[in-house]
Amino acid sequence: MTLPAHRSRGPLSGWDPLRELEDLRTRMDQLMHSTFPFPGRGFPEGGAEAWAPLADVEDTEDAYLMELELPGVDKDRITVEISDGELDIHGEIKERERTGVLRRQTRHVGQFDYRTSLPPNVDTEHITAELADGVLTVRVPKAEEAKPHRVEITG
Repeated sequence: MTLPAHRSRGPLSGWDPLRELEDLRTRMDQLMHSTFPFPGRGFPEGGAEAWAPLADVEDTEDAYLMELELPGVDKDRITVEISDGELDIHGEIKERERTGVLRRQTRHVGQFDYRTSLPPNVDTEHITAELADGVLTVRVPKAEEAKPHRVEITG
């Protein structure tokens, strides 16, 4: 019996182990959320499990930037919290009322939850969040003492 051959574009092309670990963590978080609800948050309406929005995390010289895709979400339906070294962004996208028959639905609706661990070198007192054009940008500044600086050599 012949097995299909898997071909790649080159050695390790497109493979990002850190992204795979983050995806695994997101899936494990979703499993935990659906199995064990967080205190005070309960299960999402209708028993549907929470989902995580698509996100980019950028490490700049003075801050970490997180951009989450949340099209059509009002800022009043989003909560950004920091506790125990974790950034937690959660909220809900309400399904809009329709007049016709919905034949296909691929967009997410319901409760969403995005969690990520924060490194120890951040200034949690000055975190900002801005929602524009369906993208939530959370800026987590790095602490002053954590920024790289040149040490003068004497002697």
